[in-house]
Amino acid sequence: MDAGSGALTVGAALWSVAVTLEIVIRITMIGIVPGNRRPTTAMAWLLAIFFLPVVGLLLYLLFANIKLSRRRTLRQKRVNDSILETTQHMAADQAVPDAPDWVLSAVALNKALGALPLQKGNAVEFITGYAESFVQMRHEIDRAQRYIHVQFYIMGDDETYVGPILEALERAVDRGVKVRVLFDHLGTIRVKGYLALTRRMTDAGIHWRRMLPLAPFQRQWRRPDLRNHRKIVVVDGHVAFTGSQNLIEPGYKRASSRKSGRAWVELMAKVRGPLVTSLDVVFATDWSQEQESDEDLMRDLADVETIIRETPDAGEAIGQLVPSGPGFETENNLRLFNTLIYSATERLSITSPYFVPDDSLLYAITTAAQRGVAVELFVCEKGDQFLVHRAQQSYYEVLLKAGVRIYRYRAPDVLHSKCFTVDDEVAVFGSSNMDIRSFSLNLEITLMLLGPDMVAELMRVQDSYRAESVELTLGEWKSRKPLSRWIDNVARLSATLQ
Repeated sequence: MDAGSGALTVGAALWSVAVTLEIVIRITMIGIVPGNRRPTTAMAWLLAIFFLPVVGLLLYLLFANIKLSRRRTLRQKRVNDSILETTQHMAADQAVPDAPDWVLSAVALNKALGALPLQKGNAVEFITGYAESFVQMRHEIDRAQRYIHVQFYIMGDDETYVGPILEALERAVDRGVKVRVLFDHLGTIRVKGYLALTRRMTDAGIHWRRMLPLAPFQRQWRRPDLRNHRKIVVVDGHVAFTGSQNLIEPGYKRASSRKSGRAWVELMAKVRGPLVTSLDVVFATDWSQEQESDEDLMRDLADVETIIRETPDAGEAIGQLVPSGPGFETENNLRLFNTLIYSATERLSITSPYFVPDDSLLYAITTAAQRGVAVELFVCEKGDQFLVHRAQQSYYEVLLKAGVRIYRYRAPDVLHSKCFTVDDEVAVFGSSNMDIRSFSLNLEITLMLLGPDMVAELMRVQDSYRAESVELTLGEWKSRKPLSRWIDNVARLSATLQ
């Protein structure tokens, strides 16, 4: 046998091995991928594996697991059990005796899944001005006497917006206030000036930790796109802020934003009353998850009931905090959203910058419109994330055909608020988008408020969005070019790879 024929034989053998390996991968993964996974997600993964078996398998091994570590999950369960035990006497019908049964049912669902109780006696003030929310945060930080808890997905220093907040935190440390700061590792490390920001906090004596850090050499590794997306500020346990806004200037320190004049439109809320304790519990849980410590804040959970009882009423708002994310066994936010949407009888107004629903949420919204509920959806005319925005657009036709009215907030700004109202009974807002990522991959925080007064307040905010939006018609949308439709559908497929 000459060298040429020998090389051909070796090549043929390698080709045979490669083909056999690909066939084995395809057949094996058919029985693995669908386990405990949405059918649409399973089909997307299988499609990737069938086209590119080796590459698809590697991506599956890296990205398919959407759960946090067993240690984190067990710790979250202990927190939930502790809260449920100490607040089991707090019945929802005592706080809202005149609420419809479907509202009480949603409250019971939230408590069963997220453990935190319904609480009355709160004051909730919505803040729509980007700079105004920072001004109010700074004002409360400068009044702090005991501690300040700060938690954001993204942080980025600058002279005009975040700089004054950091200066206020530095002044607080100087007068003996304990300052704790949490930020998401990947969400913040990509922002220009990250190292300077962490050095500044260290030099100031601010205690800071990275949420969900990727540090494989320290055995801190997980699916890299599991992120902590919550936004929380608590001062002395008396006042708190939460919503959609990150601790960064309104253009997110992006050159593209400066060039186009793009800014993020946000919704924050200033909260007083017992709900502040719930926000503090969520912060304490996340703080203790990142590092074992002698000052473990979770020891204070034994006093949750006492704190709730002793917190003076600050207003008449009634609400319930709903934490969600891969640390829980269930998708708390998705289950709540579906429950509320199916309960709507008159009006449903939804705002979400990233709207990529799973089948259950899509059916809930379109079914509501088809049974006569007035449904409107506020989204961005031009999103800041290409694939997500194109995936979102793939749902517009079915929504419009069902009778959903879609309003697109005028470019170049990004409508980043996340909120919705149901009839005159329920207002919901927080950090959670209506997309698959927020349901499965992100740790989120959602606040559900009850009663016509809070609904009216949030409706006024959404009225301002409508004034800056253009309504999309079905005829206009169906006239798009075929290539645009094709791109949307491809992006939609990629959005389900979880």
